[in-house]
Amino acid sequence: MASITIRNLDEQLKAQLRMQAASHGRSMEEEARIIRRGALSRAPQEGLGSRIRRRFGEAKGVELELPNRSDRPRDPGLDT
Repeated sequence: MASITIRNLDEQLKAQLRMQAASHGRSMEEEARIIRRGALSRAPQEGLGSRIRRRFGEAKGVELELPNRSDRPRDPGLDT
């Protein structure tokens, strides 16, 4: 099991954590674990394409005009 140290924790935040932990009958450490677990489980689970669209969807890119294909595709010669 891993452990972390949280430095520079605001005294008011620490007091709030202590009060909330006491109201739930837990230690501050357990309360902090439960809060972190809840925060991370609400993190959106979206794929790469969705993240790219969210980040760049509003940006207007270069619209390329695709030329008509006039030549037929070459035979790859896989019939042999």
